[in-house]
Amino acid sequence: MPRYVAFLRGVSPMNASMAELRTRIESAGFTDVKTVLASGNVVFNSRSASNESLQKKIEAAIAAGRGRPFSTIIRSVESLESFLEEDPFAQFKLPAKAKKVITFLREADPNPPALPIKRDDVFILTMSKGEVFSAYVPNPKKGPIFMQMLEKNFGKDITTRTLDTVKKCISA
Repeated sequence: MPRYVAFLRGVSPMNASMAELRTRIESAGFTDVKTVLASGNVVFNSRSASNESLQKKIEAAIAAGRGRPFSTIIRSVESLESFLEEDPFAQFKLPAKAKKVITFLREADPNPPALPIKRDDVFILTMSKGEVFSAYVPNPKKGPIFMQMLEKNFGKDITTRTLDTVKKCISA
């Protein structure tokens, strides 16, 4: 049975428990459900279906228990493994302290910006159909410039995870 990852936007320990999310997703009929970290990453098995139908089913299940959904972006574990094997970061020389991140788009961008984009220590490097590969050097003095750049270029119907988090989801 195919394995998928649901990346939920806006989840934190302050607004949702992982146990509650796991229960809600199990109630929708998904199996072998596991949460990864406390930031809205849920791995599960399901019969093959489109990402869009899985997104809707999970959002409805969460809304039924919470009264409101979290925006959900689905990727198959197989697709995540595929683009990580290609290592989209390899062609770029990044600072040693750079954090590698993947931004998931709910829908492929029909008019993507010209890439790469660099501003200060933020690098929006390349993209596939539904993922944007970026890096940034953490700087507490500059605030959330990284997320502002992503939202400016790709809208707000996105969610971002570090490369390490995505690897943990694949392994779960």
